[in-house]
Amino acid sequence: MKGLRLVIPPFAPDQSGAAGVFCMLPGLIVILDAGGCAGNICGFDEPRWFGSRSAIFSAGLRDMDAILGRDDKLVEKIAKACEKIRASFVAVIGTPVPAVIATDYRAVGRMIRKKTGLPVMMVNTDGTAGYDEGEKKAWKELVRLAVEETGEPAESGRNAVGILGLTPLSFHRAFSGEELESIKAGVQQREGCDSVYIYTAIDEMETAALVRKNLVVSPSAIPAAEYLKERYGTPYEIWCDPEWILPLEEKLQAAAEHPPKRVLVVHQQVLACGIRNILRDRTGAAVDVASWFGMEPSLQEPGDRVLREEEEWMSLVREGGYDLIVADQLLARAVPEYAGAWWDLPHFALSGRLQP
Repeated sequence: MKGLRLVIPPFAPDQSGAAGVFCMLPGLIVILDAGGCAGNICGFDEPRWFGSRSAIFSAGLRDMDAILGRDDKLVEKIAKACEKIRASFVAVIGTPVPAVIATDYRAVGRMIRKKTGLPVMMVNTDGTAGYDEGEKKAWKELVRLAVEETGEPAESGRNAVGILGLTPLSFHRAFSGEELESIKAGVQQREGCDSVYIYTAIDEMETAALVRKNLVVSPSAIPAAEYLKERYGTPYEIWCDPEWILPLEEKLQAAAEHPPKRVLVVHQQVLACGIRNILRDRTGAAVDVASWFGMEPSLQEPGDRVLREEEEWMSLVREGGYDLIVADQLLARAVPEYAGAWWDLPHFALSGRLQP
């Protein structure tokens, strides 16, 4: 049966991915729901919410609000919230409710902007896709907003590098302690640049067209990078350092005596490909990449797989002949017969785990 899960739980949906992009920016984030979706985002899908706070609100839609399409009530609520919170923008994120009643996002966005005078981003997620689809729409909206608000860049060729696509749903470890500063320092050394922007602040986002290059660390940020390249000619490279989330050196040293011959890596594609390259260079193993989320065709190699069903995952492990799997330990529940080595690679969007 399509979509049937007996062992593996559901993953973070698209509205959670969109909220993750906006979470630490100084805006008002409104989840267009009755309360449940916002509760899931803040309670389960946004690890930064556990130790800090962000202006994430539920629209609090009641049955008749949804049935009658009372957009004026929503706009009034947002305007009142903006009177109490110093927000630089409003982001409205969709859920199954507006999808079912066919909410006109563009019209609602115009109403909110007229009422508040603030820039507005409307993200038409519907709760049925993976978190990466929500991130993709949010990154594109964020880039569009930065371009519209700042206009044509006054200068170009700045010796700086931007990082697009870094969110805790894919890189939870990067957001703990001083890791973000460590990532900036590592990229600065790699690129030989003066500064690095991770786009966790709106003023950083406005520099996206000025940087020398953008590093795309997740497939969800590729459309935003393409937009910047087409609009301003800003080049981008698809790359990330696996050490941001997995200490590979320790594991490779431990496996030196018995290096793997056939490996499967499961995560978001850019990170998984980074791990593949290191494993292949250091061990000579044949390495396949699989992901439960979107994959960029240009990065795929023969043997790579997009997973959709639980049974597909079981069959892949059963028939693949792998002697090492690098994936979230939660996935091992569905393949208890697997007898090879397993390197735990937590994926917060999949299991909600912060530590191995």
